[in-house]
Amino acid sequence: MRRWVLPALLVAALVGGWQIVASTGALADALHLDPLLVPSPAEIAESLWQSRSLLAENAWVTLREILLGFGCAVVAGLLFAVAMHLSETLRLALYPLLVASQTVPIVAIGPILVVWFGYGISPKLWIIALICFFPITVNTLDGLRSVDPEATKMMRSLDASRRQILQRVEAPSALPYFFSGAKIAVTVAVIAALFGEWAGADSGLGVLIRQDSAQLETARVFAAVLVLSAMAVALFALLALAERRVVTWR
Repeated sequence: MRRWVLPALLVAALVGGWQIVASTGALADALHLDPLLVPSPAEIAESLWQSRSLLAENAWVTLREILLGFGCAVVAGLLFAVAMHLSETLRLALYPLLVASQTVPIVAIGPILVVWFGYGISPKLWIIALICFFPITVNTLDGLRSVDPEATKMMRSLDASRRQILQRVEAPSALPYFFSGAKIAVTVAVIAALFGEWAGADSGLGVLIRQDSAQLETARVFAAVLVLSAMAVALFALLALAERRVVTWR
């Protein structure tokens, strides 16, 4: 109960304090802003309800991008991790490039990807996959290399093939590491989808946030952010549930 009650009490206290300082105008005065730009939680909830159809329509677009991009990152990450684990030459050649790929600012290359692939879903998938790919690959590779050498030696003494060692010893040992990387990746996938839609799109929560910011629809901006946060929490929770069901020995 404490795992749920304590965070809920903290959130309730923060929302209550926000409601008080926003409804009285104290927060707007402290920030030297017009009260229109500092909505209260009640105004955000009202906007969330009134714009529920618009938010749901754009949320489905963003969620589809997140799921497809994350799926591409999982497949590519697992393939690269296994390949680098099986071949030291590949690991020495590719690992520095993986690290270097994370130094490229996505905000800068996002518009270039839009020029290359158009305003469809393709550039968003590339952006999400590029951001999610790294933690999945690195964590899975670390998991594959963390196997107890004695377990590998025992499998070899039983005349196990390389594939059998990978399947029965190394892969199970790497599963907790994979889920750790996947949980990190799925949370940043929401941010990646937002960047992708800002780079160029005609629908999605990122587009809605950009339009509402220009029109000073601040309450709906916060409502869209709340939907994005709910997506990230839900996806993280689903992965945590899958980890508990799959990694039963942990």
